[in-house]
Amino acid sequence: MTLAIRAPFAGFSTTLAEIPDEVFARAMLGEGAAVDPTESELRSPCDGEVISVAAARHAVALRAPGGAEVLVHVGVDTVTLGGEGFTLVVRKGDRVRAGDLLLSFDLDLVARRARSLITPVIVTNAERFRVVRAQLDRRVASGDVLFELEEIGTAATVTRAGTAAPVVSEALVVEHAHGIHARPAGLIARVAKTLPYELEVRARGRSANPKSAVALMALGVRGGDELVIVGFDAQAAAGIAEIVRVVRNLEAAPGARASGVKRTPVVPDSAPATLQPGSLRGVIASRGFAIGAAARFEIDDIVVSEPGGGIEAENSALDGALDAVRTRLLERARTAGGAVRGILEAHLELIEDPELLGAARSAIRAGKSAGFAWRSSIAGCVAGLHATGDARLIERAADFTDLERQVLRELAGGRDQRPEIAAGSILVAQDLTPSQLIDIDTSRLAGIALGGGGPTSHVAILAATLGIPMLVSAGAAIRDIEDGAELILDADAGILHSRPAAAELAAARARLEQGRARQARELDAAHTHCHLASGERIEVFANLAGTSADTRHAVKQGAEGCGLLRTEFLFLDRVTAPDEAEQLRSYQQVADLLEGRPLVIRTLDVGGDKPIAYLPMPPEENPALGLRGIRTSLWRPELLDMQLRALLAVRPAVRILLPMITDVAEFQQVAQRLDALCRDLGVPRPQLGAMIETPAAAMLADQIAGVADFLSIGTNDLAQYGLAMDRGHAELAARIDGVHPAVLRLIDATARGAATHRRPLAVCGGLASDPEAVPLLLGLGVDELSVVPGSIPRTKALVRTLELGACRALAARALGLGTAAEVRAAVREALAKQVTA
Repeated sequence: MTLAIRAPFAGFSTTLAEIPDEVFARAMLGEGAAVDPTESELRSPCDGEVISVAAARHAVALRAPGGAEVLVHVGVDTVTLGGEGFTLVVRKGDRVRAGDLLLSFDLDLVARRARSLITPVIVTNAERFRVVRAQLDRRVASGDVLFELEEIGTAATVTRAGTAAPVVSEALVVEHAHGIHARPAGLIARVAKTLPYELEVRARGRSANPKSAVALMALGVRGGDELVIVGFDAQAAAGIAEIVRVVRNLEAAPGARASGVKRTPVVPDSAPATLQPGSLRGVIASRGFAIGAAARFEIDDIVVSEPGGGIEAENSALDGALDAVRTRLLERARTAGGAVRGILEAHLELIEDPELLGAARSAIRAGKSAGFAWRSSIAGCVAGLHATGDARLIERAADFTDLERQVLRELAGGRDQRPEIAAGSILVAQDLTPSQLIDIDTSRLAGIALGGGGPTSHVAILAATLGIPMLVSAGAAIRDIEDGAELILDADAGILHSRPAAAELAAARARLEQGRARQARELDAAHTHCHLASGERIEVFANLAGTSADTRHAVKQGAEGCGLLRTEFLFLDRVTAPDEAEQLRSYQQVADLLEGRPLVIRTLDVGGDKPIAYLPMPPEENPALGLRGIRTSLWRPELLDMQLRALLAVRPAVRILLPMITDVAEFQQVAQRLDALCRDLGVPRPQLGAMIETPAAAMLADQIAGVADFLSIGTNDLAQYGLAMDRGHAELAARIDGVHPAVLRLIDATARGAATHRRPLAVCGGLASDPEAVPLLLGLGVDELSVVPGSIPRTKALVRTLELGACRALAARALGLGTAAEVRAAVREALAKQVTA
């Protein structure tokens, strides 16, 4: 049986090898032919069902009656147009006949903006069909036979999911704004790998093995899409329910948890309309300002031979390279913290991915070398991500090419040489992978400027976490910058000045010197106690994630203690809970590095946007309002007791903080458990505090303060719940401002409640690190600020310029205003008057 595949438009037919894109040219997505179009209407190449439409409207996939899946992809790199110039006529699920119109496009616009108009027409399930009788190197009219497909597979070659009817299934809508990107896919795959039966995830007319993060990402699932999870065994119901729970609890801000940095990458609207000669405009990935010599970073291509030396030898070579890379990633992950560790763990998940490994093994069985097989497998995954049209997923393709290079280097007999970079240089490259940045001595970097990349890529997250100014997407002209050229990197305005005049350099150096002098003064003064200008004592503590690196950094920055040690990092991204001994080691390490300074440790705060694979939650319509924080701990009291025992063993004694408290009864349940453990262990009861993160807790602060030893306000959640806006919602996140008068009134109620019982009041949320919020918090009665370590010197410097009376007057005025914008304007006006006074 054969199937005729027809030309989707008039043009010149050619082989896939003529396409200027390796993925298509090497038939990594499948066999077929290509057409260089001369008209702008794309028509169906066969009868069938539309199973996928790219988000950028540039590609359509069909399933023909015999099961052949045919992809038509207009041009090369057309995904970057974001749909501009394309008009869709069909939707997923539509039935079409050969010759029916699928889409139209602006031929001139696409020709100008895309790398090429040559359009591949390919069969993507090439394991079942082969291309025969292709009509190539000739002019074709729309509807002419381009090639025929001949079925070569049998039912036996199809996976069980394709031949067996599902026994159990569950459908749900993906509410997570960014859909199934890398981290959610990894979470799902981690759960699926623990299940002993076969499951399948179906979405957007396609299916995927949930044990493969790569396959899940390639589905291109976006927020609002329907996901169906099916099983082929009656016992699979429990596993399906667990995956459904993971999907419903997907974190709303990928990467934010790992780095603790809230980032909103932007192309600044303040940038000038025209640039000076030699200057480039980029996208801000990490703010800052730097001057330095260009240090060009070129990546040499790794050449691999296609023919293999035998299946056994090539499989052995691939295994050895994978083992070497895996070992190196594990070693790095053990000592890394924050964003670095999260990225390394993501790479570890990918290197174990069954889709990647399966494709590589298949290529080796076909006679290819290990290097060629691995590169082909990676290229297929990257092409799948690009085909989704999802910008966030496309940025994650860099992680795959990073892994490709690491494994190919091992196969070639060595690793990339660590580049020698002069101190104070600005690294200039077309692109950069996370592992390459990790290999660089970043203390020598003044900044980074990339021609490509994206602001939410893993390498951008790393730069922001490390405090390195960085611009991305500056364009191909970045290749024209010569090694050693003097540069001004203004990652606040989004401009790279590559040929600055002498006057510009002088002004930039003055600006930089002033900033350095101010930072040096602030850092030097940060190691003394902090008082208001009017004399009142204000403590400035640090929020910590529990790593030795961030604890040492906090002490160097002048932290007077730790006001919030998050413990959930010990519990996340693993298959079992940490035992008491592991917890004690982690907590004690932080206590030792603080050298006797106060240490406030928050009990486990998971649920909602922080799911745990080994702690399955019951289905929740709104996880943010369900089992979160202390509710989760009281739901699983054995975990709470184990954590409390570990906390009681830390020396010197720590203060314990309970998250998501809503009333006195909730707090007292934990207090009673703590009292019982103290009696059993024969130790005095430590201070026990309550986090004020809900409007309920703020309104009952006077009652909670009557039983708690101290209160600490989590302004991130207090703002979210007070304003009824999900801080992970893409459309609402920018509107959530903790200085909104409604939130300030909740803080005011908390402060008055704490004062009733003379309890210390801290703020450990993001508002404490906001310079425009600090005068308001102090004016409302806060006497301790716990901030990110890097903000400690500046926060202390600001506090020392403020008088309590003026702060109280400003806070009282803010409580009577109507919007956050009005509050911030009032604060700026007050601070400006203070400077000029």
